[in-house]
Amino acid sequence: MAALIRMPGISADAEEAALVEWFVTEGVEITAGSALAAVETEKATVDINAEDSGVIWKILVEPGTAVAIGAPIAIMIAAGEDTSDEPGILKALGLGGAAQPAAPVAEPVAAAVPAAAPAAVAPQVVEQPSEPASAADAGGPEWRRFASPLARKIARDNSIDLSSVNGSGPGGRIVRDDVVRLIGAAPVVSAPAPAPAAPVAVAPRIAGELVPHSKLRIAVANALSGSKRTSPHFYLSTTCRVDGLMALRQQVNESSAVRVSVNDFVIKAVAQAFVDVPEMNVQWQDAGLLTLGSIDISVAIASDKGLVTPVIRDADQARLTSVASQVKSYVELANTGRLKQTDLEGGSFTVTNLGMFGVDDFQAIINPPQVGILAVGAVSKQPVVEADGSLGVGQLMTVTLSADHRPVDGALAAKWLQALKRHLESPMGMLA
Repeated sequence: MAALIRMPGISADAEEAALVEWFVTEGVEITAGSALAAVETEKATVDINAEDSGVIWKILVEPGTAVAIGAPIAIMIAAGEDTSDEPGILKALGLGGAAQPAAPVAEPVAAAVPAAAPAAVAPQVVEQPSEPASAADAGGPEWRRFASPLARKIARDNSIDLSSVNGSGPGGRIVRDDVVRLIGAAPVVSAPAPAPAAPVAVAPRIAGELVPHSKLRIAVANALSGSKRTSPHFYLSTTCRVDGLMALRQQVNESSAVRVSVNDFVIKAVAQAFVDVPEMNVQWQDAGLLTLGSIDISVAIASDKGLVTPVIRDADQARLTSVASQVKSYVELANTGRLKQTDLEGGSFTVTNLGMFGVDDFQAIINPPQVGILAVGAVSKQPVVEADGSLGVGQLMTVTLSADHRPVDGALAAKWLQALKRHLESPMGMLA
């Protein structure tokens, strides 16, 4: 029996998701659990899988289209099912006798809004221009421009009036490429500016290509901007002598099939510091202070797709080589856009490392709603004063803690940082 495949709820707060790529074509037979398509959320690209076995009869959504959660994206039938009565099948599915895409096509309002729309039809969104289009262009005062959700978003982000865009989609619907093409062609002005009273100097147009933001970039920007506005950051730095850590790392890598990095040691030391100072493993919430029951450490990865922070679960209980393997796996998944939403959710704290770029020290922005983030600098050889007062050369690394001052005060953060330094300078305990 024919059934609709709908856009699943990828995350709790998502209202829509962009369908990036179909892995199947019409007429192909699938089994339950098969990957159907890739969907881009605000944090990652996620595969959606078939819940049942059958045959893909019709695909309703083109790649690159933003689709409301719950809207139909394809129709599946049973193997060998008779589809000769196509209008009847579509009507039974609530599609009004015709397969309808997730985004509407352009047509006059009187025809676009039926007296009683079927409940199962994908939600139709119309864009009302700020100024009515002329009757010559629109055919009447009640004309509205129809556009895909992705096109509307790009237009809104770049202050483009959709009444100035010519749609190339079915029935004149405005699609993503129409807006991007207009952005690259010339500056767009939504309304004419008043003539100046006197001649004024006009700034030269800046040549270049405007690349629309990805959902991931927008999500990161919004989260970090909100963090700086709402979380009162304060910063504590300490410099650790890591001669012992570097020597131990060399020994581990000589005897282990899994190579460990300095950052793997840092992640493990951070987890151990939370074991020593559990009062730091908290989050600020409006209703009270949330004490976390596990030590889950996010690791910042600058992937080919953008910045992501997948989580090492129960990092205090994991072996050092297990942490190293998990981080390597996350890097590969991030670079191919295959991180799952569950990989990115939660986390007590974040570790971010720019030492590999030669950065000595820096301050990072907290990943909300976490309590803090540790910025790790490069390991470098520097002059040091030994315990006996002689001058020597040591391998030093500066780490900077950014902490949320609402749940944590300076003394508690300093105690935690002291514990972290102790583990980094005496790393043998991390091998237990």
